[in-house]
Amino acid sequence: MAEAALVMLSGGLDSTVCMAVAGRDGPGRLLAVSFDYGQRHRIELDRAAAVATHYGAEHLVVGIDMRGWGGSALTDASIDIPSAGAATGGGGDGRIPVTYVPARNLIFLSLAAGIAEARGAGAVYLGVNALDYSGYPDCRPEFVDAFRTAAALALKRGVEGDPIDVRTPLVDATKADIVRLGTDLGAPLHLTWSCYRGGPDPCGDCDSCALRAKGFAEAGVPDPALGPGSTP
Repeated sequence: MAEAALVMLSGGLDSTVCMAVAGRDGPGRLLAVSFDYGQRHRIELDRAAAVATHYGAEHLVVGIDMRGWGGSALTDASIDIPSAGAATGGGGDGRIPVTYVPARNLIFLSLAAGIAEARGAGAVYLGVNALDYSGYPDCRPEFVDAFRTAAALALKRGVEGDPIDVRTPLVDATKADIVRLGTDLGAPLHLTWSCYRGGPDPCGDCDSCALRAKGFAEAGVPDPALGPGSTP
């Protein structure tokens, strides 16, 4: 019987396309893991649940409240979420934006790897992207490579010679490439949420909205998550 694949599913564009890639790679069962970390845009958890249902995947939501730590506009309501490009990142000026959540992917990947080992999943899929992204250090391939090494040393199956495979199929893709891939694979892009603000509609102003709009525009594909007259 084929091993399961675990997908770190935020409910956003990239992780949903990752889910589609994991389904294509098959034939094992899919397990989706989302994190409720005190993010202001908790609407993404509802979208993740809908995406998991679309794929018939078991969906685990892991709670880890990062609001008390501070240090990020995504978890601290006293820090304004900036307009696209206003604070940075994106590799432009080398600064890391205030929407960076300290150690988020390091923590989430550690939890996902532990869940994968416990549930018998041979691969963890992570939708990080190092081209059209906000400049977060824990989205870079160097980080993922280092984590693979650490996980192989830390987990029982790694010590036994069968390490969990951490897969980042989108890491070298542009947002347009990701939109095209998702469209080709029939991913439910209409269910996804990318805005850093809480909704009920995308703000069209934050970095995440801007990157999403750029991807769909460059791919020449209408964004199915936007209704008539909505701001991209």
